[in-house]
Amino acid sequence: MKSSLRLGKIFGIPIGVNYTWFIVFALVTLSLSTGYFPSRYSEWSPAGYLTIGLLTSILFFASVLAHELAHSVVALAWGIPVKSITLFIFGGVASIGREPDRPLAEFLIAIAGPISSLLLAALFGILGLAGQFLGLTALAGLGLYLGGINLWLALFNLIPGFPLDGGRVFRSVVWAWTGNMNRATRWAATTGRAVAVLMIIGGGVMILMGNWGSGIWLAFIGWFLDNAASQSAQQAWIREALTGYTAADFASSGCQTVDGNTPLDWLVRDYVLPRNENCFLVTDGQQAEGVATLSQIQQVPRQRWGWTPVHQIMTPLSHLKPVEAGVAAYSVLEQMMSEGQSLLPVVDGTHFLGLVRQDSLLRFARTRSSLGV
Repeated sequence: MKSSLRLGKIFGIPIGVNYTWFIVFALVTLSLSTGYFPSRYSEWSPAGYLTIGLLTSILFFASVLAHELAHSVVALAWGIPVKSITLFIFGGVASIGREPDRPLAEFLIAIAGPISSLLLAALFGILGLAGQFLGLTALAGLGLYLGGINLWLALFNLIPGFPLDGGRVFRSVVWAWTGNMNRATRWAATTGRAVAVLMIIGGGVMILMGNWGSGIWLAFIGWFLDNAASQSAQQAWIREALTGYTAADFASSGCQTVDGNTPLDWLVRDYVLPRNENCFLVTDGQQAEGVATLSQIQQVPRQRWGWTPVHQIMTPLSHLKPVEAGVAAYSVLEQMMSEGQSLLPVVDGTHFLGLVRQDSLLRFARTRSSLGV
């Protein structure tokens, strides 16, 4: 949502439009107004082509939004938070707060989108046929196009390649069969990469046959899916490497303890330069008060380091949402990524145990995975 235009909320879910969306919206409107509709309805006026093209584009992206809302509503029904829905150059994406914790939830969340698109395809198809019957060509053209595009959207998303909806349905089935979400994710990601390679090859063939526009677009979608599937596979091995560990296992502060009155130039001289320290647990006597990082130091002009104590730039622990000691390590990592935090305090009731750092979790996961233990 950082590079998106915020539109508002639906069901409490922030809705945004990424700036790349405006490019594809303009291209779709131009294509409909100058190519698709003129080739089928020669009797319309230029203003009519533009008006129906613009309205059809708006309803097309409203259909994409409805598809993502279907996923989101089912996720909310299962108690899974939805952070946002964003429309962008490839369509739309619902940002789910965490992975489902059971195969049935995964299946229902995944299948909700294609079902909504199929229902919209039927609705717009009926609208188009009614327009034909009544001789309302504008209504017929709009309805039949949107009926076809929603049908295509449903069928495309049902391709069993992760992270498409069909890939998530496939993962839920393998998950239910094996009882292992990580293994199911790896299988689904592998099929996703295979589908992506076929798309890239297909796009290349179309380019060689002279269909440059469709070929480049198909290859671009394949490249995007390959990247997404690869990231999903990486998440699976990180989750597997952290399985069995809790926040308490990583709660050694991981940061150099310093007094809150220490000037920034002392920190740089004594810790950053000789020891490459980049994180500091700021204390007042024996009491932990906050955390300061190298990036926060860098935001202070160099000439002010000598008379700026570290407590002035620290993030108070009270501003960081603590995690309980028994929370699964991967859940902590998910929370960090969701909230954009590089570290979080770990508590046992009201007792502060230390800090867990995102880079420590990832480094541990990489090491354990490389050793195969």
